[in-house]
Amino acid sequence: MKPKVAVLFKMKSKPLEELKKYCEVDILLYPEKEDLMEVIHQYDGIIISPLNKIDAEILEKAERLKVISCHSAGYDHVDIDMATKKGIYVTKVSGVLSEVVAEFAIGLMIALLRKIAYSDKFIRQGKWESPKLVWSSFKNIESVYGKKVGILGMGAIGKAIARRAKALGAEILYWSRSRKEDIEKEVNAKYLSFEDVLKQSDIIVLALPATKETYHIINERTLKLMEGKYLVNIGRGVLVDEKAVIKALKEGKLKGYATDVFEKESTRESELFEMEWETVLTPHYAGLSKEAMLDMGIQAVKNLLKVFKGEIPEDLVNRDVLKIRPIESIKML
Repeated sequence: MKPKVAVLFKMKSKPLEELKKYCEVDILLYPEKEDLMEVIHQYDGIIISPLNKIDAEILEKAERLKVISCHSAGYDHVDIDMATKKGIYVTKVSGVLSEVVAEFAIGLMIALLRKIAYSDKFIRQGKWESPKLVWSSFKNIESVYGKKVGILGMGAIGKAIARRAKALGAEILYWSRSRKEDIEKEVNAKYLSFEDVLKQSDIIVLALPATKETYHIINERTLKLMEGKYLVNIGRGVLVDEKAVIKALKEGKLKGYATDVFEKESTRESELFEMEWETVLTPHYAGLSKEAMLDMGIQAVKNLLKVFKGEIPEDLVNRDVLKIRPIESIKML
C-alpha cells in the first residue's frame, strides 16, 4: 500500500506530480488547526510551508505520522521536541534557497546603507526639487565597500552571504556554533566570539535559526555593543527584541535596521514602520522566487520519499529521532 501524504499548501506542479508517483496524495490548503487535528491521524507524511504551524496538540493526534517535510529552510513552525518524542522525522530544504535568501540579504544591506527605499519614496513624493536638495539630504549615505560585515550563523545561507559581501569589497567576520574552515579559506573570513563580532563589525547580519538559545539574541544588552552599526535580519523575527531595536534607533545608537522578518508578522503596529530613513522593511519573502519555489518543492518531496525508502535525508533536522524510531522500521517504499 502506498504511503498516504497530505500537502498543506499550494505546491508547484512538477514536484507534486513526482510525489503522486509514489504516494496517495491529498491537498489540504492551509487547514485550520481544528480541521487538521480531525484528519492528521490518516497520514503517514505531510509536506508543510512556513504558514502551517504543527504544534504538540496536532502531533498528539498524528497516530500514523512518520515524516514532516518542511518546504522551507526554517522549521520553527514545528514542535521539534514533540515530533522527536513521537518518532516523527522532520526535514528541511537548502540549496538554491540559500542562494536566493543570501542575494536578498545583500539587497537589504545595500538598500539600507544607500537609502534606496527611502529615495524611491522621496522622488515619488515630488521632493526632487534640485540636485542641491538631494546632496544635502543624503550626505550621510554609506557604502558596503570597505566595511566589516559580521555574519551570525555560518550555515549554507551565511556562507552564501559571505561570498557576496566579499565580492563587494567587505571584510568578513563571523560567529557560529562551530568554526567553518572552508569559508575561512574561501573568503578569508575571521572567526570571532559572538560579542567580538558585534563589537568589531560595521554591519551585522542575522542568519540564525529560531531556537531557545537564539531567542532575542539581539537585545538591550547586546545592542550596547552595536552602537553606530547597522543590523540586517533575514533569519527569524524572534532573534531580535524589537522594542530594544526601536529604542536604539530612536536614540541614534543603531544606525539602521533592515529586516524581512518580524516578531509579530502581518501587522503594521510596530513603530518600525514610522522610521523610513532608518529602516528597510519587507514582508518575509526573501526565499520567494520562481526558481527557489520549484527547487524547494523538489527537495521537500525528495526528503519525504527518502524517509519512506528507509534512507536518512541529508537535511534531517532532528537526528535524535533515529534513536527513537530507526529509519529501517518505517520503510514503506
